[in-house]
Formats: sequence, C-alpha cells, structure tokens
Amino acid sequence: MTMRRDFHVQWLLPAATVLVAAPAMATTYFTVEQAQQKLLPGQALTPVAITLTPAQAKAVQKASGLRVREPKLQVWRAANGAWFYVDQVLGKHEMITYALALDASGAVAGLEILDYRETYGGEVRNPRWRAQFIGKKFGAPLKLDVDIVNLSGATISSAHVTEGVRRLLATHQLVVAGT
Repeated sequence: MTMRRDFHVQWLLPAATVLVAAPAMATTYFTVEQAQQKLLPGQALTPVAITLTPAQAKAVQKASGLRVREPKLQVWRAANGAWFYVDQVLGKHEMITYALALDASGAVAGLEILDYRETYGGEVRNPRWRAQFIGKKFGAPLKLDVDIVNLSGATISSAHVTEGVRRLLATHQLVVAGT
C-alpha cells in the first residue's frame, strides 16, 4: 500500500510542476504614446478626465448592448477635435488592451492592439481585419459576420474587440462628444 501511494505522488508532482511553470504569452506591441503617434500623427493630445455616472453607464449599456465594466475612461482629445481611447476587453482568458482613434465627427480613424496576453487569437492584429472598423460610427451594427468579418482561430478575440469598439462608440456619442 505504501508503494502505491508513493507511485501516485511520484507521478503527480511532475504534472503539477509543469502546470505551474507553463509560460504565459504576453506581448506589448505599442505603448500608449506610440499608439497615439501612429493613430493621430503630429497631434497634441490632452488627457480628459471622464468617469461615467451610473446613469451614463446604464445608457451606454442600453445603446451598445454591452456592460460597462470600468466607468473611468482613458481618453485624450486632439487639437483637431479627434479623440483617442485606451480600453481593455477580455480575450478568452486574459485582457486585450487596445487603442481607438476617432475623428472629429466620431468615426473610427484607427484601431491598434497595444497588449495581447492570449496564446491564441493574435490575428486581431492583422491590419486588414482592423481596417474594417475605419469609418464606423455609433449606430453601425459592429457585429461579427454582419459588418465585421470573423477571424478563424481568433473568434473570441475578434468578437470581444468588436464589442469593445461598439461600446466605446456608444460612450463617445452619449457622454464624451459633448464635453
């Protein structure tokens, strides 16, 4: 009986060690400042302190169909009236940090992935996929297989980034644009 217990312990310990020691994939592609320069080149950006009230968060949720997890926004305004947002959405297991630039009319001017922490689904960094968002405004469906093409192998990441953009466009229209 003692040999059998030792046998199980001997086989379980290496498996536990492998699970704990497994490396996580995490890649930073841009800092906030680098993304600002790429998406709004040459623009002087001023941070704007905006925290959604519960009523504003509820209005954004109703308009976008998505829950507002973080009421405090990371947003900057450009001298030319453009806007720059940094936001996070959940991939399959980890957060995806992305930047969204809107022109003065509230249309998407660009989208960049800043930090990607998942082992799969990094295809959301594909420039052609991200280009689908250019020109989209509040009110566009912004749904996979409707007006945004799904990425095979990155279904969850592409769905959640798409939803995040839809939520930010609603937030911009309902709360930020008037500030």
